[in-house]
Amino acid sequence: MRRRLLALLCVSASLLTACGALPGEGSGRRTVTVWLMKDSASKEFLARFTKEFERAHGDLRLDIRIQQWTGIGEKVQTALRRQGGDGPDVIEVGNTQVAQYVDGGGLLDLTLESMRDWGMKDWLPGLAEPGRFGSRQYGIPWYAANRVVIYRKDLFAAAGLARPPKTRDQWLNDTQKLNSRDVQGIYLAGQDWYTLAGFIWDEGGDLAKQPSSGTWEGSLDTPAALRGMDFYRRLQALGAGPADADEEHPPQAGVFARGRVAQIVAVPGLAQAVVRKNPELKDKLGYFPVPGRTAARPGAVFTGGSDLVVPKNTDDRRGATAVVAALAGAKWQTDLARTMNYVPNKTTLADAVAGEAGVAAMAAGAAQGRATPASPDWAAVEADNPVKDYMTKVLTGADPATEARRASRRITRTLS
Repeated sequence: MRRRLLALLCVSASLLTACGALPGEGSGRRTVTVWLMKDSASKEFLARFTKEFERAHGDLRLDIRIQQWTGIGEKVQTALRRQGGDGPDVIEVGNTQVAQYVDGGGLLDLTLESMRDWGMKDWLPGLAEPGRFGSRQYGIPWYAANRVVIYRKDLFAAAGLARPPKTRDQWLNDTQKLNSRDVQGIYLAGQDWYTLAGFIWDEGGDLAKQPSSGTWEGSLDTPAALRGMDFYRRLQALGAGPADADEEHPPQAGVFARGRVAQIVAVPGLAQAVVRKNPELKDKLGYFPVPGRTAARPGAVFTGGSDLVVPKNTDDRRGATAVVAALAGAKWQTDLARTMNYVPNKTTLADAVAGEAGVAAMAAGAAQGRATPASPDWAAVEADNPVKDYMTKVLTGADPATEARRASRRITRTLS
């Protein structure tokens, strides 16, 4: 998933070889091969999971193989085309990657299990929706992460702000109070299009839509999407973020650490990078969900994370679905969330991370999470991103409606 929210890099390797066989394990056990991405789960978590799963399923043995994100798309496609049942039985994929694998016809339809056994009605929408096509569920939510507002508690107090805002209007007002010659009210890069997407979704718009004809069309020029861009423009102006760059150019953690910046929009884990660069900020950082249009609920946010899928060519559907059921179930979701500071896959499990301020803020926002359009060609849009170009032009004075129409036409051509 492009530059992923969790910044996962890796090398293909086999894990858990040190776990060994369980006492009394016989040759009758069937092996379930699971591909997971490096750093998605710790070695300790996987060791615990493997030991208990194999104890509970005496006829199954897990072979967990760790993969790298670089080149994973082609590797998964190759595995999905493989014949003979010697490939993976369960694969972790980025939530926004599911569409391309469904498009190739290589995934197992898991709708029955999702409805009957796995409580799909409580899944986070930002993980569940990208894995659903029509009425069929192919991707099973595993874990999530999303943006929150990381703020300087001391600067809020100095500006007379006793608590974080809960509405977008209040957020603008508070940020204006924080913004001065010495302090940026917020550092928001001009091309942070994931954050823009949340504002567009909040207004009822989208980056692209698929009408009944089935052809995807860019939709940045709808009134709702234009309202989202207008809010972004007003908020971004209350700081000195560059209009022609994204949040990684320069990395906003460094800007926040060295400058007098009151707020950034980022995943909570970025605070660790900030504190490493400036240890004096260790006890001065707080978190709150991106505010919504009303105080009734937080704002919509882009949800990053992973789904679990089962290849259609698996030779052990029962074993594969048993692994998915366990990893996506309440026990191991709670363990994974607490171990890795993730958001669990269900809104009903948010209390599992209530003790961690940053993750709790993330979980509150995740309930309103969304994902990019579920077109198998969306990655091509991001490769030559017209949304970024559109944002820069609007922030530097161009007419929003005109530029939105141009960007929407580019998106439509790419998705067609």
